Amino acid sequence: MKVQRILPTEEAADLLDLVRDLTEGELAPRVAEFEANHEFPREVVRTLGKAGLLSLPYPEEYGGGGQPYEVYLQALEQIAYHWLAVAESVNVHNLACFGTATYGTRAQREELLPGMLSGELLGAYCLSEPEAGSDAASLSTKAVKEDGDYRISGTKSWVTHAGYADFYNVFSRTGGPGARGLSCLVVPAGTPGMVVHEREKKLGVWSSPTAQIGFEDVRVPAGRLVGREGKGFLIAMGALDCGRLGIAACAVGLAQAAVDYAVRYAKERRQFGEKIINFQGIGFLLADMATQVAAARALTLAAARLKDAGLPYSLEAAKAKLFATDMAMKVTTDAVQVLGGAGYVADHPVERWMREAKLLQIVEGTNQIQRLVISQGLA
Repeated sequence: MKVQRILPTEEAADLLDLVRDLTEGELAPRVAEFEANHEFPREVVRTLGKAGLLSLPYPEEYGGGGQPYEVYLQALEQIAYHWLAVAESVNVHNLACFGTATYGTRAQREELLPGMLSGELLGAYCLSEPEAGSDAASLSTKAVKEDGDYRISGTKSWVTHAGYADFYNVFSRTGGPGARGLSCLVVPAGTPGMVVHEREKKLGVWSSPTAQIGFEDVRVPAGRLVGREGKGFLIAMGALDCGRLGIAACAVGLAQAAVDYAVRYAKERRQFGEKIINFQGIGFLLADMATQVAAARALTLAAARLKDAGLPYSLEAAKAKLFATDMAMKVTTDAVQVLGGAGYVADHPVERWMREAKLLQIVEGTNQIQRLVISQGLA
């Protein structure tokens, strides 16, 4: 991937060089095997953690990388270029650290963040439920305070890292109906009463484990409440703004991989005595693909720079997520078309990338929800 980048520091340039070397050496050789075997690459993710790549945007004080979001997103893009499932793991882990880092007490941050940000502990994010997806304010999982603990009961859906995470951010109802009744609790893996259900059989991103988790009278110390009661919805929405930028960066990386592969193929494939890239129908298609990726990257980084400047960025994050993931779906589909019949078989990765791109239009708020958020911001 040859992309001209304007980075804020020389340190950021060195960091992206490290990410490139790690992803080319540790990810690229393994992705096909792990995807085919539906196997979660826990040790690969741990390696990225040891290199500091699971905690880039968090404070150095607690073991984070202290990097601007625009740098973190470009690192995430590089990871997604080689392996989307691993990039998704990095993004989900960052979401799982968000509540404690942003709303936790100093004591909670000192206790929990070093383990979270070191990469030794892997996080998960439990917001969606069987009957509460886009409408997060209607979730029904309950956390009842009793004898200094919270007792959690309910079911969470679509949990990435289910069964593999070391801690789970569980959004539960501690008060009345609606958004103001929600709170966030950090639940350690293995807490009695947590039941990981059968792994989902997904269209793509097979190496990333996704499952429902049942909470059957799970007891958690009150000290694991993040912030205070009633702050859960605010924490969830703040994390989703960050997560939407992460998904946009993943989409850019995935689509860039598809463009690069399609260009290489079009330079090698010959028909009628010519390289097919010289045919206008193919050349123009590739030109559109490359332009769309560049536009999505620019939109994503513009939103990240607003965040880094401390300015409102929620609407721009929604725009970036919407545009970049729709772009990735189109570009990966077009990459299959460039390869023709070869693109439809597993001998080439473009069919996998097309299946993976579909997920990005759904997670962190469907693109219909992004349009709703943007349109309401215009009203």
